[in-house]
Amino acid sequence: MDDIYALYMNELAAIEPCTEAENLRLLEEFQAGSRPARERLIEGNLKLALGFVREYLNRGVPMADLIQEASMELMLLVDEGFSGSFEKLLESRVRVRLGEVIDEQQAETEAAGEILNRVNALQELSSQMAAELGREATLAELSGRMGVPENEVKALMKTAMAALKLAEIHK
Repeated sequence: MDDIYALYMNELAAIEPCTEAENLRLLEEFQAGSRPARERLIEGNLKLALGFVREYLNRGVPMADLIQEASMELMLLVDEGFSGSFEKLLESRVRVRLGEVIDEQQAETEAAGEILNRVNALQELSSQMAAELGREATLAELSGRMGVPENEVKALMKTAMAALKLAEIHK
């Protein structure tokens, strides 16, 4: 991964970075309707925006997603306009967004883990009740034993079935 990042950054090294003065001049030109000014603002600051990505690698979000988010923040900042130090504003926005992306990914991972734990608990309970009852437990019986509504048990069963189908596809 570091090799891909380094290669990408080396390619960007061939592009002359914008100075603060150039950023301000280009913004004025862009706001007056110049599309080339917008493109130069983005191109001339892309290496800066992507320079922050390295610090956020190996934290649960693929590098390509981090690069995309940093690039999007750069484009949004250019399109929205800015005042003051473009570089400082860009750094702040990219760091905030990359932090948000990592937090979102961690929350999704935790939620998926919680669902997996609940599906496993349901499967264990279902097996246990089948042994006790000599038959498959009903939805109502599983719901009562788990202490959750039937629709939640049904949703967990659907999740388990979807996971099984997905596992079959990947065999």
